[in-house]
Amino acid sequence: MADCERGLGRPERALELSRAPEASELDTDARVELRIVAAGARRDMGNPEAALVELQVPELKERRARPWAARLFYAYADVLDELGRDKDAREYFARASAVDREGQTDADERLAELEGIELVAVDDDVVWADAEDAEADPRA
Repeated sequence: MADCERGLGRPERALELSRAPEASELDTDARVELRIVAAGARRDMGNPEAALVELQVPELKERRARPWAARLFYAYADVLDELGRDKDAREYFARASAVDREGQTDADERLAELEGIELVAVDDDVVWADAEDAEADPRA
């Protein structure tokens, strides 16, 4: 419901729903997703600092690949990037990439962009190439 309200251009209503008593009864997957939606609503309202706070949940410290981890790490990294905190953004894009086994995010590409390199497909594999030397053979 909160995501729908946000999609309809009502971020304030999305935030109200994210704070409803029923929200505390959600399982971890749904609770994390609701935090991501609330953070997006804060960003929609022009407040990325508040969005970052929305995402500072205990699950952010998780080190294992959980179903929700890639999306949470990615959302956090995206806000950090918006705030110009490149070093922290790199860390969380890397964490998202490490646990994103299903390709839910483009964390690899975002991390590569922050590092100044590009991902290049070579014979069904993806390799890192120096973006400044795109003409060079990335396998060399």
